[in-house]
Amino acid sequence: MTTSADEGQFLNMLLKLINAKNTMEILAMDINRENYELGLPIIQKAGVAHKIDFREGPALPVLDQMLQDKHNGSFDFIFVDADKDNYINYHKRLIDLVRIGGLIGYDNTLWNGAVVAPPDAPLRKYVRYYKDFVLELNKALAADPRIEICQLPVGDGITLCRRIS
Repeated sequence: MTTSADEGQFLNMLLKLINAKNTMEILAMDINRENYELGLPIIQKAGVAHKIDFREGPALPVLDQMLQDKHNGSFDFIFVDADKDNYINYHKRLIDLVRIGGLIGYDNTLWNGAVVAPPDAPLRKYVRYYKDFVLELNKALAADPRIEICQLPVGDGITLCRRIS
């Protein structure tokens, strides 16, 4: 999974604006350590390897363990660009891990434009499969009274959620 140049630049500035010190990116959790090691030379070249706490394993049990270990409210910013069919499950956990006033960013919330496509629109198989999961997330975020949201047409759509309670 990749982040577009405009999205990367936007997130970089946003993190500076909110003075984020403790962040999480769900892709820093993976069931296969080889995926992390593939990017490790770039991480090392950038001089940030000491800032990354890679967790091997499925993300949901890792998040459950973090909640059990009392990491509640300890993150300034959390970014999610992972399996779209678990976005709702991630949100249920992440809302407690991000501090009040902190941000959660969900990537791909416009999902190739599929979220506004007519039901009979010709869509690639994987786009059609995940469309309902992304729509479900968008509806749930809009109805969640613990956050205020802003959906931006940057990259493939990013929805920022600021925890207010």
